[in-house]
Amino acid sequence: MKPSSSKREAQRQADRILAFRQQLDELLRQGVLELSAEQRSRLDGHLEGRLRELAERFDVDLGDSQKRFSLGMHILSTLGGLAFCAALVLFFLRIWGSLATPLQVVLLVAAPLVLLPPIAFLARREKTAYYTSLLSLVAIAAFYMNMGVLGSLFNIVPTPGAFLAGGAFALILASAYRLRLPLVAGIFSLLIFLAGVATSATGAYWQGFLQRPENVLGASLVLLAAIPLLGRRLPAEFADTGRWIGLTLLFFSLLSLIHGGRVSYLPLDAGTVSSAYRLLAFATSGLTLALGIRRGDAGMMNLAAGFFALFLFDQLFSWWWDWMPKYLFCLIVGLIALALLHVFRKLRLRTREASL
Repeated sequence: MKPSSSKREAQRQADRILAFRQQLDELLRQGVLELSAEQRSRLDGHLEGRLRELAERFDVDLGDSQKRFSLGMHILSTLGGLAFCAALVLFFLRIWGSLATPLQVVLLVAAPLVLLPPIAFLARREKTAYYTSLLSLVAIAAFYMNMGVLGSLFNIVPTPGAFLAGGAFALILASAYRLRLPLVAGIFSLLIFLAGVATSATGAYWQGFLQRPENVLGASLVLLAAIPLLGRRLPAEFADTGRWIGLTLLFFSLLSLIHGGRVSYLPLDAGTVSSAYRLLAFATSGLTLALGIRRGDAGMMNLAAGFFALFLFDQLFSWWWDWMPKYLFCLIVGLIALALLHVFRKLRLRTREASL
């Protein structure tokens, strides 16, 4: 099992141990449970030893303060990776004109390949994936720069196939070392490829895929359908990340189509298209919420509930804003928000009762 994949389960186990210790202290304080000094000492020794083992082997967080530090380190590794990517591109732009074409080609081809051995070295030595992820982002940026500049040098027409190659490279790095940042880069690259191909099939230039939200909608559906098809071959954290990206793009695409019925492929008038996609948005967010409740997936529930509320308030705005007094509109929206809060609270309680 790969280190970062194991770390996820190790972190869950550490959290359970810490929660158990807190609950044990509370039960002892209330007199519900009694342990002799020897029993408490043996139990504390076992738990502390297990926590120490998890911390040394997987670098798990032992407490909320450590988790906040880890979050900050994840953010810093992302920002650092982006900064190094920008530095790489700007450095090449600065020296590019002084290099002969053969040397330019050699540097472009070598740039991503030279970074692979350091990535493998860091992955073996590093308990966490901060530096490995950072260097992987630089390698992906070098790969894209390679294709872009080589295409410019030899007058190759840009095609969506470049994103297929870049996405495959990013996903290879992600799967080899269980890295989420390359995974995100790879997923977005493949989604751009799918949307670009769909746009080209309509006779339009492929880079205009953002002007046709249905292309992005279709690509997100392909991603969401691929996750259950891959099943257990896909690590759990990869499936979660892919599901989040797919659902977020799906909902944003529907929101764009609600307000952009004229750019739809459907042979209907703009008003009918907007109404149809509005109904689809409510149905999709509602079904996603129900699926999240059934699976006990808090992230999916929160995402679906947030977009359901967004779709609802958008509908209310289109109905009432122009003719209703503004204070009354805000009052009604506030009351509806309270009603939704009550409904979601009931759903949360029901989910919690089902898990007991």
